[in-house]
Amino acid sequence: MSSNFEFLTGIYDEFAKEAKEAEQSLVVSPSTCAILSRRALELAVRFVFTFDNELKLPYQDNISSLIHERTFRSIIEPRLFPMLKYVIWLGNKAVHTNKKITRDDAIVSLRDLFEFCDWIDYSYSRVYKDKQFDESILPSGEDKRMSSEELQKMYDKMSSKDRKLEDMIKENEELREQMAKIKQQNIQSRNFTINEMSEELTRKKYIDVELEDAGWVIGKNCMEEVEVQGMPNATGKGYVDYVLFGKDRIPLAVVEAKRASVDPIVGSQQAKLYADCLQNQYGVRPLIFTTNGFETYYTNDYAGFAKRRVAGFFTQEELQLEIDRRKTRKPLENLEISDEITNRPYQKEAVTAVCDAIAKKHRKMLIVQATGSGKTRVSISIVDVLRRHNYVKNILFLADRKALVKQAKNNYSNLLPGLSCCNLLDNKEDPEASRMIFSTYPTMMNAIDEKKRKDGSRMFSPAHFDLIIIDEAHRSIYKKYQEIFDYFDAYILGMTATPKDDVGKNTYRVFDLENGNPTYDYELEQAVKEKYLVSYSTLEYKTKIMEDGIRYNELSEEEKESFEESFGIEEGDTPLDIEASAINNWLFNLDTIDKVLIELMKNGLKVEGGDKLGKTIIFAKNSEHAKIIVERFHVMFPEFGGDFIKQIDYSIKYVDTLIDDFSSKEKYPQIAVSVDMLDTGIDIPEILNLVFFKKIRSYSKFWQMIGRGTRLCPNLFGEGQDKESFLIFDFCNNFEFFSVKTNGKETGVPAALSEKIFNVKTGIARELQAPVFAKQEEYVNYRRDLVDELHHTVIELDTTSFRVKNHLRFVEMFRQKKAWDSIESEQMRMVKEHIAPLVMPEKEDELARRFDYLLYSIELGVLQSKNVQSQVNTVVTTAAALEKKTGIPQVKAQLPLLSRVQTVEFWQQADVMQLDRVREVLRELIRFLDKINTKSFYVDVEDKIIEEKKGDPIYAVNNLENYRKNVEYYLKEHKTNIAVYKLRSNKKLTKEDLHSLEEILWHELGSREDYQKEYGDTPIGMLVRKIVGVDTEAVNEAFSEFLTEERLNINQIRFVRLLVDYISRNGNIEDRKVLQDEPFRSVGSIVTLFKDDMETAKKIMDVVEEIKNNSVVTA
Repeated sequence: MSSNFEFLTGIYDEFAKEAKEAEQSLVVSPSTCAILSRRALELAVRFVFTFDNELKLPYQDNISSLIHERTFRSIIEPRLFPMLKYVIWLGNKAVHTNKKITRDDAIVSLRDLFEFCDWIDYSYSRVYKDKQFDESILPSGEDKRMSSEELQKMYDKMSSKDRKLEDMIKENEELREQMAKIKQQNIQSRNFTINEMSEELTRKKYIDVELEDAGWVIGKNCMEEVEVQGMPNATGKGYVDYVLFGKDRIPLAVVEAKRASVDPIVGSQQAKLYADCLQNQYGVRPLIFTTNGFETYYTNDYAGFAKRRVAGFFTQEELQLEIDRRKTRKPLENLEISDEITNRPYQKEAVTAVCDAIAKKHRKMLIVQATGSGKTRVSISIVDVLRRHNYVKNILFLADRKALVKQAKNNYSNLLPGLSCCNLLDNKEDPEASRMIFSTYPTMMNAIDEKKRKDGSRMFSPAHFDLIIIDEAHRSIYKKYQEIFDYFDAYILGMTATPKDDVGKNTYRVFDLENGNPTYDYELEQAVKEKYLVSYSTLEYKTKIMEDGIRYNELSEEEKESFEESFGIEEGDTPLDIEASAINNWLFNLDTIDKVLIELMKNGLKVEGGDKLGKTIIFAKNSEHAKIIVERFHVMFPEFGGDFIKQIDYSIKYVDTLIDDFSSKEKYPQIAVSVDMLDTGIDIPEILNLVFFKKIRSYSKFWQMIGRGTRLCPNLFGEGQDKESFLIFDFCNNFEFFSVKTNGKETGVPAALSEKIFNVKTGIARELQAPVFAKQEEYVNYRRDLVDELHHTVIELDTTSFRVKNHLRFVEMFRQKKAWDSIESEQMRMVKEHIAPLVMPEKEDELARRFDYLLYSIELGVLQSKNVQSQVNTVVTTAAALEKKTGIPQVKAQLPLLSRVQTVEFWQQADVMQLDRVREVLRELIRFLDKINTKSFYVDVEDKIIEEKKGDPIYAVNNLENYRKNVEYYLKEHKTNIAVYKLRSNKKLTKEDLHSLEEILWHELGSREDYQKEYGDTPIGMLVRKIVGVDTEAVNEAFSEFLTEERLNINQIRFVRLLVDYISRNGNIEDRKVLQDEPFRSVGSIVTLFKDDMETAKKIMDVVEEIKNNSVVTA
């Protein structure tokens, strides 16, 4: 009898016999065929490892480890990988379960085995002919069931005689090299194609796998090709791909499966008609799924919801619950809201608003509520109401800190004692027995893939949760952990204390809401007005050192001596200046800390008749900062004893007991110096003073920190004397910063380093497609190497991970090598959105990887003609630091390169290939550098408070009327922005520069309408110049021709210097009438001054006009 595997005989005898036996075993049973196919595949894979020296042997040499090994994945055709996994999966199912294997299942396994054997022939044979799998020659026979014991014995017997793969490899070293060379030659000269039918059949079987993962048993509660009556066709019949049945044999859902290349939405109408037919037959309307194996859509049209994408199929229990809710769910009307949970009118209004949104089919809700007004209680009431109305059963609460998770769980347990709760961070608690899960985001990310039930099934299926509550919701959280919200098909309730006008429009977009219109809002100003919270006042300080840093030349002789001693500066060394950014980071100035503490003790709100400072939180930059603050307090105020002030951060053992003491009115400490721990989530009504001794740039965190003081506290100052306000000391310009940044600019979440490296390498590969590089062999080779690395990274992605499954279509697309041949804008978008975020970090030295990213960024910048000076400066600084390590042989060997990298000439001439050479060399030397700023320095230099002012609550002034103030503040703070820098330097802008300024002024800081209201038709470049001025050196250079000429008299030179000064301060001379006013009038008019040399006067005014044009006309 002929065989599909006959081509293997005499060439691949290592597995030819087993492949043919697998095919012939269909006569015996599909289960036997599945097991023998798996065995043949195992031998075929072992053959490839034995005879190809490009492959590395993994730690274990079982079949699963072998096919997942990186070098193996990198050489096979990517579309083969799911086929190999299917063969192994079906073989394991036959051996280890008692589940029936159908003939169709076994044939797909044989097809997949054939495709892999064909790839081996394509890769390693001397002669290759394209071939197709012929199903018509497969044998048929009785489906003889064998017991699981018999199948296990057969499987064990087959693999018991296998030799160690390591020994076989050693015996074939010479042949391995030859075979690898043959493979490379064959790949260049041959084409390999996978049979489309085999690929589609495997995809179909993977839908089976997904259904089985959700607990469905094909042939029992999941039936295939179910005939229905009533279809609008000639016969009136139709065949549903899958029907999912309940325990009562009533259909719960239909599944319409489409080919992988077809959008599953195409099958939506067909699936609806099937559901109509089944509804007519059974009297119950089933739910609807449509899928192509990549994407799955779910429709609950009975409840009036539009179709939506889901991460997978729902379990029988989950579908039955949804069907049952049609009868058990109560309308969200006439709500009974428990006074024991929420007794304030605005809290009840918030609960009602959310329930109203859900009743109107909204699936995402956002509550904006001031810290201290009871957000958590509102969420508890919402859960209580939705549970009683049978809208939710399982709930997930997510927070970004362990302490907040613990606190939330305690609150829910106390107020809803009948709700079983589990803190997922506590291994002692049982999530399977709990209705509500509390977790941090990273813990839940891991739990989705790893947590199992007692029966081994996935704990958290896509429909497990009905409601997800996000504590302190903002776009950055949603963006970073979006995979969680994409995976679970649940209502999402976001809560934030950030004022609604400061919540970014992107956050509103995440919740499908109109900008500035949350589901419900109750802000601090209103809460204060209604006497549910207290307001605050501010004392805002600026000190010379925190504003300007420390300038060595400005120090007294005594301070210089102390300064030199602290830094080990010796005679002849260059004096050291300290930038303001270093203060309280790694350099601590004792006098600055002392002045902060003196101001607090002098002006802080007091209790006990003014004898004792009220409860106070000092927000410190880091643990070292907190430690020195406590030490300086003990030096300055020893009379208060050792417990009056305490450091509270994660470095302190048993820190929870300190927080408990601080929370007690009767106990010390009275001052808590916090590093992150007390910024959010802590509820202490007695707090009267907050000290901002660190810069904050996150809106959400800023408002959370303010919220530490807003709680009411009756009788705080004595009987009938309640807390009416609190005081905030700001030493770091936070209120100045936030009072003008009013248009919802949020702190973004930086991409992971692995993601950034992948994106920048993809960008380089794209730029190297340009024709100018196509004829240069070194660039062609460099691009090929980059693409190989990117391609291999995609191949290595774990398709069992829920994160990868959510983007599987794009992963499969970029696993095909041809996808990297031409990278255009759309492919770049796909990579950034769907591939790069999935890339896992490599285990090698992080400093080396950071240096990779730095140099790759420079390479990309050079290719795109962008300014990369700041990155170049970092490389130069790094090279200079390495150059001092001449005692290390590896460094010494590269001294010529290190010296060259520090020259201007190198960077003027360096091309991409030279830059990559620098990357390769320096990344290996980075590890020899001392860790930066690991040592803290303490100095005692006299500081001065240079500005002190009292401020009002920020909500009183924080609105869009401040657009002009926003613009002025932003531009003055961002003078290093490339477009602003060019305008200050009298250089022409490019169109890209102008576009970047439009983006900032018309989108980030406000709208185009805001701009026109404030500035009319003033060109953007001219406006920026007016605000930031022009660098004096740049203006001097423009007028240098006249300032150096000796023929100008003293008054003419004064006139030119006045022009320089005016333009430096005002940006341009927009109207020449200003030349008739002071200070020009005192010197004389230009006509009078240059009456004998009008040609020079004309040239001077031409320069004035040229400077002006540079702010308007693009290059």
